[in-house]
Amino acid sequence: MVGCLRTCDARQGFMMGFNFLPWREEKRQLQKAVFNRLALLQIILGLSVVLVICFFNEEKIKIQSEKNLFLQSEIKVLDSKITEISNLQKEIDKLQAHQYAVEKLQTNRNRPVYLLSFLAEQVPAGVMLKSLKQGDHIILSGYALSNARVSEFIHNLSRPSDRLGLGQPELIEIKSASYGAGKETRKLFDFTLALPVLTD
Repeated sequence: MVGCLRTCDARQGFMMGFNFLPWREEKRQLQKAVFNRLALLQIILGLSVVLVICFFNEEKIKIQSEKNLFLQSEIKVLDSKITEISNLQKEIDKLQAHQYAVEKLQTNRNRPVYLLSFLAEQVPAGVMLKSLKQGDHIILSGYALSNARVSEFIHNLSRPSDRLGLGQPELIEIKSASYGAGKETRKLFDFTLALPVLTD
């Protein structure tokens, strides 16, 4: 009996040394559960990072949009000011053109008086003017006692006159002519001169 118990105890002790439970399967399931939890944690962390980045980008886009709207409003204000300045410049140009036209008209209105006064001062003795035509050039026609008198007249007209704005005189024609009748007939020189009018 005792031997049988010992044998049985020995067998029980021997039997107790073996683990017939599926421990490898449990270990795999435990590792799988840990892996799944880690994967889920990584997914949650990844989604959190993406959400934070998206939120940050939306805030930046919102701030940039506000800046763009502000810049657009300021640009519209500047455009309106530029338009006002442009209109003012056009008005200034019109006023300056009007002022120039008035000044030119004033000068041209007095020019015949200045011209006749100038010619009266420059005509030497022995020269008589018979006609004056004004256009782009002032054409003077007259009689002179000699060629020397015509030369003197041209020399006198060569003096500058700022008020009249005349260029250098040019002799167009000179020829012999008779003036008077009968015993009063005199031999003279008929001449024609051109005075260019300088434009402003």
